[in-house]
Amino acid sequence: MQPTLLIADDERGIVDTMKAYFSPRYNVLTAYSGQEAVQKAENQPDLILLDINMPGMDGLTVCQTIREHVSCPILFLTARVESADQIVGFQAGADDYIVKPFDLDELSARIAAHLRREQRRNSPSAVRFFKECAVDYSARTVTVCGEAVALSRREFDILELLSLNAGQVFDRERIYETVWGIDGEGSSDTVMEHIRKIRAKLAAHTLHSYIETVWGCGYKWNG
Repeated sequence: MQPTLLIADDERGIVDTMKAYFSPRYNVLTAYSGQEAVQKAENQPDLILLDINMPGMDGLTVCQTIREHVSCPILFLTARVESADQIVGFQAGADDYIVKPFDLDELSARIAAHLRREQRRNSPSAVRFFKECAVDYSARTVTVCGEAVALSRREFDILELLSLNAGQVFDRERIYETVWGIDGEGSSDTVMEHIRKIRAKLAAHTLHSYIETVWGCGYKWNG
């Protein structure tokens, strides 16, 4: 689904130009006054382009009015901006300033960057950190001290099982059934070989032993 932009400016020519430019990629809402911008903000847009110098209710007032109710990025449009003005704007809840006249391609890039940042912020994290080790369960990657550790599919599956249940002991049979399935054609002995390889690959980057052997019981993740 396309993100929604709210463009609020009392200069209709600017609003119409931006709407024509952004409509192919975004759902565009328009407002030609501060009061109308407040009303359109009820639609919970993904990003708001807000002119500061609108008559009546100006952009700062609009921002202060809606900021507690919308969490999306708000980018102020202004003919000029001084440091003191920026401070006031950021205190009101702005996320960025766009100085007129602006290049539409550059504005588009700024909008895309803010939307990507929001997407990352709102996405649940699938990464866990264990000392120097970071495991990204969505991307199925492991890094130690910032260096990528190349694991096979089964090796990652074993590391995933153990690390998601840190401190819990798994015997070889349970690891095999979980990773290969109860219909696997091998034996639990293959678990030992896979864990040996995982340890060797991790040891190339750290002295910490992440997979601990619990003698007579199995293995556990030592994060």
